[in-house]
Amino acid sequence: MIDTRRLRTLRAVADHRTVTAAAAALYLTPSAVSQQLAALEAEVGHRLLVRDGRGVRLTAAGEILVAHSSTVLAQLERAEAELAAYAGGVAGTVTVASFATGIATVLARAMAGLAVSCPGIRVRVRDAEGDESLAMVLDGHADVAVAVEYRGAPRDDDRRLSRAALYAEPFDAVLPRGHRLDGCERVEVRDLADESWVSPYPGNPCHDVVTLACELAGFQPRVAHSSDDFRAVAALVGVGAGVALVPRSALRGVHLPDVVVRPVAGSPVTRRVFAAVRRGAEEHPLIRPVLDELQAAADVIRPAG
Repeated sequence: MIDTRRLRTLRAVADHRTVTAAAAALYLTPSAVSQQLAALEAEVGHRLLVRDGRGVRLTAAGEILVAHSSTVLAQLERAEAELAAYAGGVAGTVTVASFATGIATVLARAMAGLAVSCPGIRVRVRDAEGDESLAMVLDGHADVAVAVEYRGAPRDDDRRLSRAALYAEPFDAVLPRGHRLDGCERVEVRDLADESWVSPYPGNPCHDVVTLACELAGFQPRVAHSSDDFRAVAALVGVGAGVALVPRSALRGVHLPDVVVRPVAGSPVTRRVFAAVRRGAEEHPLIRPVLDELQAAADVIRPAG
């Protein structure tokens, strides 16, 4: 019989592409991971991994086993959820990983709702960029992710995750006060083609959104400065260091005397925010109320988006 712990180890290696990275994600030593993989290969009678440069890749047999592992591990999550429901007494801790504005926009509101509807559930918040939270869920370091759609994100039909759309948020153009487009009610992205830009770092999902918006407008942004903190981005714009596209909620309530913020004309530039859990865990009696309250919080703010 195949040991499910070894299946989790194989899937972690498939996700992270190296034994060392998988070991770090699983809080194991690389030698322990290697031993589990060797034992799994002995169990199934096939080689599952081969070296590929500095990393490893799955063999055909490994691909088959990883595909089945998603189904098996999801079913185990469902079994744990049913057992927890059978035991009754909804009380415990749920770890939610979210990017900063997701915390401010929906997660904090959801926590307030849970305090009334399910006071036995304690939420532990982990601040994580939109591309980090999904890996934390898959590696078991978080139960729920509030994440952002980005290039390379797991697809809607990924068998490892169950996803629920929360909201789509527009980006606004941020310009230094007195800019030539200061007087426009809306700003065309293509009119910023010759500007210097202040942008999040590559790897941040918002960087992908900005880059794609510029590509659709027919140019590559000339990035002069980079920061993942949108208040810092606005401050740099305010001193004339460049222009930016910023999610609307990121600057809500921030005093911005030196910049003007304008909606983007034409097709909206947006980031799509969703909640995700390991497939099979969506009906766990601790996790289901968190997902419901996140959805309720998103329903409240969605019309303003």
